[in-house]
Amino acid sequence: MRTLLQQAFPDGAVEIVDRTGGGDHFHVTIASNAFDGLPLVEQHRLVNQALAAPLADGTIHELRITTKGTR
Repeated sequence: MRTLLQQAFPDGAVEIVDRTGGGDHFHVTIASNAFDGLPLVEQHRLVNQALAAPLADGTIHELRITTKGTR
């Protein structure tokens, strides 16, 4: 997951927390200039696109997202 997020947001600061300890419920926090000027729904859409494969195959069961621009 970290690799996918770092590839999608190479300038980003990425934090991943396993919320339950089971390896399938996560809270990701990403600060990246890719989010500057975008509405929150678009920011989250970019994160979901970056994690499309693990979301589709069930590796990630639940995902909480926090995004921040860098400006």
